[in-house]
Amino acid sequence: MNPEYQFPDSFLWGSATSAYQIEGSPTADGAGPSIWQRFAHTPGMMANGDTGDVACDHYHRFESDVALMQQLGMQAYRFSIAWGRVMPDGTGRVNPKGLDFYQRLVDCLLAHGIQPMATLYHWDLPEALDNRGGWLNPDIAHWFGDYASLLFRTLDDRVKLWCTLNEPWVVTDGGYLHGALAPGHRNLYEAPIAAHHLMRAHGSAVQAYRALGRHQVGLVVNIEPKHCASDTPQDLAATRRADAYMNRQYLDPAFFGRYPEEMTEIFGDAWPQWPQADFDLIKQPIDFLGLNYYTRSVNRHDEQAWPVKASPVKQKHATITETGWEVYPQGLTDTLLWLKNRYGELPLYITENGSAFYDPPEAEGGQLNDPLRVNYLQKHLQAIHHAIKQGVNLRGYFAWSLLDNLEWSHGFSKRFGLVHVNLQTQQRTPKASAHYYARVIASNGAILEAPAD
Repeated sequence: MNPEYQFPDSFLWGSATSAYQIEGSPTADGAGPSIWQRFAHTPGMMANGDTGDVACDHYHRFESDVALMQQLGMQAYRFSIAWGRVMPDGTGRVNPKGLDFYQRLVDCLLAHGIQPMATLYHWDLPEALDNRGGWLNPDIAHWFGDYASLLFRTLDDRVKLWCTLNEPWVVTDGGYLHGALAPGHRNLYEAPIAAHHLMRAHGSAVQAYRALGRHQVGLVVNIEPKHCASDTPQDLAATRRADAYMNRQYLDPAFFGRYPEEMTEIFGDAWPQWPQADFDLIKQPIDFLGLNYYTRSVNRHDEQAWPVKASPVKQKHATITETGWEVYPQGLTDTLLWLKNRYGELPLYITENGSAFYDPPEAEGGQLNDPLRVNYLQKHLQAIHHAIKQGVNLRGYFAWSLLDNLEWSHGFSKRFGLVHVNLQTQQRTPKASAHYYARVIASNGAILEAPAD
């Protein structure tokens, strides 16, 4: 035990999930289908033909899952709300049973001493809205504001931390530019439009919160520090483009009311000009920023890498996760300091951080050892402690993920969970990483210096 590694007394320790990845029962009790249900049931789009029809069956098992969180000592839980579960058509009609599910979940969390953090949008757009253009329809900012208002009126008396969007970059890059994620489009001209309307929707939700809410609302982005493969002008320019496209495209309009100048270079005539009123809507003051961090990228110029013309260079002798990501804890410290220096002293949360490694299919003797994940967790928690020591106003850490879940188009082939899920029996088995994290929480970080078991 080393008290030098202890975190601030008010620091929140938790874990994170998302609705479509764990809930199952996507159209139960009057819920409307989402774009992910349609995408998952489209042949060839999901690994092994997996879908979220059952997933971790959290919709029926949330009480025991919350009890497990309490057993592991977790103080907070970040979950997402399925828009179509509470508003089946995306607008208008409310589904009381769907809304009641989230009320019961929040009440259960609070009864177990766990603080809820609710995300309004984690990629599962109602199919009914996609049929009306989805994120390409400018009206979606108002639809999202109305949906947000419903949740604020219903849950803000119990939920004190709200996230508007989760990783808008992934929504547009995977869903509208490269077609790897729902809704599966591949269109250079659509991606900037979807990105812009996502940010307008964020602004609309923040405005709604200022009218109705009493606590805190923020935005969640994924940041991947971009390092240059060489000091050639071509590689330096490629790295700047990659950074603008992934890291600054969403934060600069939210904080500065403008897009990075590199966006025009990346998209050419597909990059629109937007009215100032849009930026006035997007640039709403937020109470915190959520950071999802997994890896870095070392970039080189690549004419074939559409449209950014930058591609990653695999690093020799690095530990690589099952998703092909380099384990690079220093990047988390660097990113936290970059956010502080570029965007100011806003409170920050690590809203996702985790790793997919091979796990044995079943626990042996009641124990499931995942040493690479334990090491990943330890090194990244040390990294955020280093950032706090350098003045970063970090308020909490949410490990990704509580449960092995549906990893989007990878299906169930990639396991990120602290808790193993047997997909046939739904048996939950905490891995060694879960027990390690429980000891970190119990000591408020004081065990971080010791070698991970």
